[in-house]
Amino acid sequence: MSEDKKYVEHCKGVNGLDKVILREVRGHSAEVYLYGGQVTSWKNEHREELLFVSSKAIFKPPKAIRGGIPLCFPQFGIGALERHGFARNRFWSIDNDPPPFPTNTSNKAFIDLILKHSEEDAKIWPHRYEFRLRITLGPGGDLMLTSRIRNTNTDGKSFTFTFAYHNNLYVTDISEVRVEGLETLDYLDNLKDRERFTEQGDAITFESEVDKLYLSTPTKIAVLDHERKRTFVLRKDGLPDAGCLFRKPHYFETW
Repeated sequence: MSEDKKYVEHCKGVNGLDKVILREVRGHSAEVYLYGGQVTSWKNEHREELLFVSSKAIFKPPKAIRGGIPLCFPQFGIGALERHGFARNRFWSIDNDPPPFPTNTSNKAFIDLILKHSEEDAKIWPHRYEFRLRITLGPGGDLMLTSRIRNTNTDGKSFTFTFAYHNNLYVTDISEVRVEGLETLDYLDNLKDRERFTEQGDAITFESEVDKLYLSTPTKIAVLDHERKRTFVLRKDGLPDAGCLFRKPHYFETW
């Protein structure tokens, strides 16, 4: 195996869809489908899966892949476009000439993807753009997604959009999960017509269905899975809000 392929392998996935496997020397791995630019697997050094993908995921366009980390762009949630936008059910391309990143890195397991406007998309969202995405698997198994979205409208007009990484984390039992970092914050409860409340608990735990959007959240949020003695630490920059959604016993959504 070549040195490059040791860290980054291009291959075929379910239904012949192109995918990229990122690997690190300690055994961590991640899988990325070019369809949707979507991470569908993230495993630790013990080969344990950290992301949830639905057993009903069909990996067949034009349906979005259910699970992993869908990219919601240019709309998050419900609005004028299809739910969560169209980026998650478009074919992305390998970006062979990405602009330089502001910081140098020694990471070798990464892939650069790009999605550009199309005539098809212009019929429903009349803007020109370039969405560049770098997905990196760090030496310690950290998974990093970096998005850069550029307005390429030839008329110079601005546009607005909403965006989210819709993380589906695999947990053993949701009743054994708690979230730290969102205490005392205001949130919109999607199960109560987006009514605004203030979080009262020392940490968030789950006993029934939850669908909340927390406002002006910190850059670090921790998701603790007590049964597996595992902690997911989510760090973000440039994304002010964060959400929590729970409907089934073995996965937990954040964005």
